[in-house]
Amino acid sequence: MRVAIAGGGLGGLTLARILHLHGIDAVVYEREASRSARSQGGSLDLHPESGQRALADAGLAGRFRSEARPEGEEHRILDPAGRTLVHHKPPPGSFAGRPEIDRRALRDLLLDSLPGDAVAWRHRLVAATPRPDGGFGLTFDGGHGADCDVLVGADGARSVVRPLLTDATLSSVATLVELSISDADRRHPGLAELVGPGNLWCIGVSQILAAQRLGDGSIRVGISLPADDRHLDAYRSRRALLEMFDGWDRRLTALIEAGDSPPIPRTIEAMPTGTRWTHRPGVTLIGDAAHLMPPVGEGANQAMLDAAELAAALAGNPADPDSAIQAYEEAMFARVHPIAEMSARVQAMMLSPTAAEDIVRFFTPRPTEPATAN
Repeated sequence: MRVAIAGGGLGGLTLARILHLHGIDAVVYEREASRSARSQGGSLDLHPESGQRALADAGLAGRFRSEARPEGEEHRILDPAGRTLVHHKPPPGSFAGRPEIDRRALRDLLLDSLPGDAVAWRHRLVAATPRPDGGFGLTFDGGHGADCDVLVGADGARSVVRPLLTDATLSSVATLVELSISDADRRHPGLAELVGPGNLWCIGVSQILAAQRLGDGSIRVGISLPADDRHLDAYRSRRALLEMFDGWDRRLTALIEAGDSPPIPRTIEAMPTGTRWTHRPGVTLIGDAAHLMPPVGEGANQAMLDAAELAAALAGNPADPDSAIQAYEEAMFARVHPIAEMSARVQAMMLSPTAAEDIVRFFTPRPTEPATAN
């Protein structure tokens, strides 16, 4: 059984790692030129029941603990005047919750765990053609080709593999503008103290100014706004962004002013919740290719859990990969549906006019109801 994995993100690499542990031949085809070809984004929190479980299946739990930052779980929520609404501090050194790890560090951890020939760089998939005897013939940009018995689309929001299974369309749910502040402790100590070791969310009326500390000491700043018809170029001006936050505490808008480079805007999209497809032999999807959700903390975790569950199914039934894939898909549809619905609700809540009150309520523990005597 030759498995081709389109996409070298966290889901695809997790799948390749676990399959290799089970002696199953798998190659990851990645369009980027190398692991360092571009920035891998910010930090993410790995959940015990999903991302951390997948790393345990991959035999990488120990390495994860050496790279993760449990202090990164700390988060503060402020209003536009700079008043603290919520401040969560995890127990020092505790890995019991959802410790943070930089995406780059996690991707490197997975890459380092694979054989040198397990990732084919500069291989952007452009077509997958069914073969008469089963499996697919793959065509890559530049004319390279390969064959496989099983094709897994782990190629993200703009998946090339997804149309083989579903015609689900993407919808815009928000606009995100990102900036980066390097060497924050030395260059901007006030902002470093404001953000702390984890995450900061400043919540206004249908707009959020967020900041996140990374392992290298830099700060990643994100501005979230409702999706609209404006061209993304309207968000490339720092002055225009500052005008959007006119009247906010200057300590908060300083996060925008301190950015090292021009703002980078992008549209945040999602697939319809409940997306399913009819099983097709020899092909399936994991991660954003299967269930693109708003970025509220579940995407990477569910992608890695998809990978672990698909790998377990294939390893448990190598003589009948189609039955294994079908079992994986049915379980994945059932698992992801409520998570995708929750993610959509949280995304809408965060950009609503009453976001501050709603999110404080979301993060405030409910009192335990006293037991009633019979």
